Order: sequence, then structure tokens, then C-alpha cells
Amino acid sequence: MGPRRIVCLTEEPTETLYALGEQDRIVGISGFTVRPPQARREKPKVSAFTSARIEAILALAPDLAIGFSDIQADIAAELVRRGVEVWIANHRSVEGILDYVRRLGALVGAGARAQAYADALRRGLDAVEARAARLPARPKVYFEEWDEPLITGIQWVAELVRIAGGEDVFPELSGEPLARARILADGAAVVARAPDIVLGSWCGKKFRPEQVAARPGWDAIPAVRDGELHEIKSPLILQPGPAALTDGVAAIERIIQAWSQRRTRP
Repeated sequence: MGPRRIVCLTEEPTETLYALGEQDRIVGISGFTVRPPQARREKPKVSAFTSARIEAILALAPDLAIGFSDIQADIAAELVRRGVEVWIANHRSVEGILDYVRRLGALVGAGARAQAYADALRRGLDAVEARAARLPARPKVYFEEWDEPLITGIQWVAELVRIAGGEDVFPELSGEPLARARILADGAAVVARAPDIVLGSWCGKKFRPEQVAARPGWDAIPAVRDGELHEIKSPLILQPGPAALTDGVAAIERIIQAWSQRRTRP
């Protein structure tokens, strides 16, 4: 039932299909895929995020290609012109990720397993939220998706920060689906919000706390003063799939819980 030869243009469909035991349907993956590790060993890499090897994809004779967001619109359009069926998902929230898991499962005839998997992911988030409810204080958190220009976190990231016990300092921007709408004019906006914690995930390049701390005026930020500048690896948090709801939120939770313990230590 459903497509038998799937090309995954991003990581989240690959991770989800492996989790559902449907990895044999995958014939090609994104070169940025790191989860699960065996996917890199088992599947040919045929795309990046903004580009793809169209001829290599066609040679795999896919009956479906799965991608994400407007950023892959050109890839999708070319594949459609070449006769490939394409699903471009556009989910941006925690609930959207859970629904994505259910929809992808249904697409490959694994609806019951996908529902059970989504339910397990939700229970994990509920447990994180329950632990966060016991925190004596909630830190203000600035999540930085890119440094030049400064780009704040997308909706599912802001929601995971809240679930883990923090408060996103740019809630009015997190709902903006496009990165260009989350660009800050300058660093003064962050200084004014005075975050207790800075989380950096620079979309594939290494986060540099020392560079952040050296920005003009940022020595006044509590997070800089207290050394609360932390990296979360991009594959854990910037992919709108299971990784963000498991290892991603766990990484945020560890940082927030440690911050709380340091604050309450006599």
C-alpha cells in the first residue's frame, strides 16, 4: 500500500519512516541526514536543502518525493515537471510535527503505528512539561538560528522552549514561518529583552559563544554575564520532525534545569 520508492529531500521523513519500520521504501535521502545514523550508510544521498541532483533522483525511479517548505519549491517544481509526485510539507509547530508523523504513516499504510508513535512523542513532551512546572523560576530564553543577520527561533522551537520551562523572548516573531520575517534589525533588541539563557543553533555551522559575548553591548545581558551561552546542534532542533521532540527538547531541558539549579544553590 502507498508509495514504494520514496526520495526524502529532508531528514524528518527519513527519521520518521525508519521509526515506523518503513525504511525499505526509501531509495534516496538528503546529504544532510544524520538521523538515524544507518540511513547514511544504507541510502544514496541525492539532495541538499536548497539543491538536488535531479537526474540522480530520476534514476532511482521514485513514486514519491517528500520535502519541506518554500525553500524547496524549485526542487519540487522541477521534479513535478519531470513526472514525479511530490509532497512538500509546511508544518511549523509542535502539533504540526505530530500531525506530520500521523499523515506520513497513513500515506505508507502504517497509520496505526504512526498514531502510536505520535502518542509516545506527546507523552514524552508532557513529561518534560510536568518537570518544568516544578521549576521555581522560568528563564527568559533567546534562541538564535543564525548570526549574520540575527535570526530568532521558529515556532516549534519557541514552543519547545516553553515546554522545557523557559520563555522565548521574541514570541511575536516565532509565529513567522519565513526566516526573513524573524531577522532582527540589530543586537540591541536582544540586549533590551535581557535573556537569562542564549541558545545558538547556527543552521549547520558551529556556534561560537565567544563571538556572541563580544557583541557590542551584550555584556549587559544576564546570559552573557553568567556564561549561559549554549549550543544545540542543528539536527536536533532545526528539523521539524521527531528529533526536535525528543533529543532537541531534552537538550533544552538540561540547560534550563541546570540554570535553575545554579540559581537555587545556597
